[in-house]
Amino acid sequence: MSTLKKSKLWPRALLGAALALGLSQATLAEGYGKQKVVYHVNYDNPKAQGGALRNIQNHINAVGAENLELRVVLHGKGLTLLLEPDQAQYTKLEVGNATDKMAAMISGLKDQGVAFNVCANTVRGKKIDIDANLFDVSEADIVPSGVAELAHLQAQGFTYIKP
Repeated sequence: MSTLKKSKLWPRALLGAALALGLSQATLAEGYGKQKVVYHVNYDNPKAQGGALRNIQNHINAVGAENLELRVVLHGKGLTLLLEPDQAQYTKLEVGNATDKMAAMISGLKDQGVAFNVCANTVRGKKIDIDANLFDVSEADIVPSGVAELAHLQAQGFTYIKP
């Protein structure tokens, strides 16, 4: 067996052995400790955005929502994640990706404490009405600048992830 295949099997074998010994997933998650993480979304590809949401859910599953302070910062084309499909025509964005399936994923993440921060510069520049065009966004979710928010969070010790 190749070294690569062996190296991919090793973590699975450890997880299986730990579970067989009666260690719960929660006990295993404690090994990660508390985490502060910011996910950066500035692209409009719906498959990539859906993948980012799945990455976030997997992150929560591994670490535990109680051990995680997680933010998603959206700017530029990333706002299409929260733009309802029938609302794109009223903005300067080409598409809206907040389909029912995507909205359900977003709601599920919010229910676990994930905050979605929206760039005010993009809202103004793309002529977006947050109440009429975006899924589940309020004034409290708006940050002055998406990129400045990313730098601010990193300075506060948040780990940066761009899925």
